Amino acid sequence: MPRVRGIRLYYNRLMTENAFEAIAGDGKCPLLLLCDHASNRLPEGGLGLDPGLLATHIAYDIGAAAMTRALACAYGAPAFLGGWSRLLIDLNRGADDPTIVMKLSDGSIIPGNRNADATEVARRIKTFHAPYHAAIDAALDRMGPGVAVISMHSFTPAWKGRPRPWEVGVLYDRDIRLSAPLMARLKEAGFTVGDNEPYSGALEGDTLYQHGTLRGLPHVLIEIRQDLIASEDAAQAFASRLKPILDLSVSDMHRQG
Repeated sequence: MPRVRGIRLYYNRLMTENAFEAIAGDGKCPLLLLCDHASNRLPEGGLGLDPGLLATHIAYDIGAAAMTRALACAYGAPAFLGGWSRLLIDLNRGADDPTIVMKLSDGSIIPGNRNADATEVARRIKTFHAPYHAAIDAALDRMGPGVAVISMHSFTPAWKGRPRPWEVGVLYDRDIRLSAPLMARLKEAGFTVGDNEPYSGALEGDTLYQHGTLRGLPHVLIEIRQDLIASEDAAQAFASRLKPILDLSVSDMHRQG
């Protein structure tokens, strides 16, 4: 029994230590990049899910991690990327959100979540969710009040059979310091832009609420249509197009005060 318990403690510690990927940055960039749904990784057993589903949007945001890494490299910016699938726990939800562990996602039952009670949800929060958000808090404390927070996501080209026309969605809640100039610059560059589409950015308790709204920092969530960034090469190319647009948007934000 002691040996089994020791193995379990080691496994839990290993998962906690790998709860997220951190990119240090050069210490000069005033941007912090986040990617909540970067990974489709699951613990052994895969929550009983059909392995084919791990390659779909229900497991992670396709292309978002590659976009985040490319932008972090281009800027010398620090970044944090979630290390596990959102099917295990959704990092873009508050700890008290009832959808933090989904039992059904886009019509697919998640067998390993079916019997996840409050104790199991609390364990996952402690192991995966809390370390990620604590690391973001610590980075923002170090970076000070002049930082802007940018969260990278992606969305499916169609939903329930209906094509989505937007190439990029810009999500925000009450703070439009960065979202407004970013939408204007994206449109100027020829993109079809979703204004709080295909989702709303007004989700209390989500990542940007915790680390942007509550700190009074400018922030924005950028959603990119997955077919535009599905491969590594496509994501790198899109990041190269997006960076100068972000540069102008951040300048606009500072100029407008």
